[in-house]
Amino acid sequence: MTTFTIKWKVKENEAGLLREFLRLHKNISKSALADIKFTGGELLVNGVPSTVRKSVNTGDEVEVRFPPEEISSHMAPIPMLLDILYEDEHLLFVNKPAGIPTIPSRYQQNGSLAQGVLSYYEQEGIQSTFHAVNRLDKDTSGLVMIAKHRFAHSLLSQQQKKKAIKRTYLAGVEGRFESLSGTVDASIGRNPDSLVERMVTDQGQKAITHFKVLKELAGNSLVSLQLETGRTHQIRVHMAHIGHPLLGDDLYGGPVDLIFRQALHSWQVSFYHPLEGKMMNVEAPLPQDLQQLFGDVAEQ
Repeated sequence: MTTFTIKWKVKENEAGLLREFLRLHKNISKSALADIKFTGGELLVNGVPSTVRKSVNTGDEVEVRFPPEEISSHMAPIPMLLDILYEDEHLLFVNKPAGIPTIPSRYQQNGSLAQGVLSYYEQEGIQSTFHAVNRLDKDTSGLVMIAKHRFAHSLLSQQQKKKAIKRTYLAGVEGRFESLSGTVDASIGRNPDSLVERMVTDQGQKAITHFKVLKELAGNSLVSLQLETGRTHQIRVHMAHIGHPLLGDDLYGGPVDLIFRQALHSWQVSFYHPLEGKMMNVEAPLPQDLQQLFGDVAEQ
């Protein structure tokens, strides 16, 4: 089985204790170093097994062999045809179809994207569990960003906290807009009368959504959306709040005669690849049901 190994050359300003090199310059957490030490990983300097107290000098090669990861017992691998949009040894981008949950739930314990990815890992000999950087509702289609090991997940989670990962969604919504772009700034909280529904409320958490109209057809609109916050059902709640509920979204008042799920698609993501050292953009094409409503789209 394949476990993950990363190598670095020590730069002049990075010389010192191996512990400081890894924690300060490579963002490996204290808990991750403990995992490496106690659960089967290894640290090497110029090919020699070393402890974190080893001194490293300019030009030394540091190799980190991460320990194998255990697959969660409640997520048995299930073969699934995956639409893989991008893959390297650290990251996997999958275009999730509508109707499949990202992870198992008490309502649907089998058939999740996570189980399909674990089956793919099994076929490829990758010793890792499922690390989703973002999750989509069952009936939302599009990009799911997956880290193939804990370290990549940690680095991307840090980017998320700094709002450095830019995600763009597409939504088909009811009606036409007076303004072709705008921002919804309205706090979101639970609806006390529902187990799943959210609502705009002053007692909720701050939520900000930016939108831009791309197309208007047959009295409906296709909009691109970017989130400053990541509240549950944020796009669905905010669009309904301004009088433009998502097509197919009967939970928030959207019409259901044109599409049989909420018309929401995770379209694009741009981010800095922390292990390849480059900016990246990945895009998931519009699914067939939204193409039938609005045709192909390219942001203008």
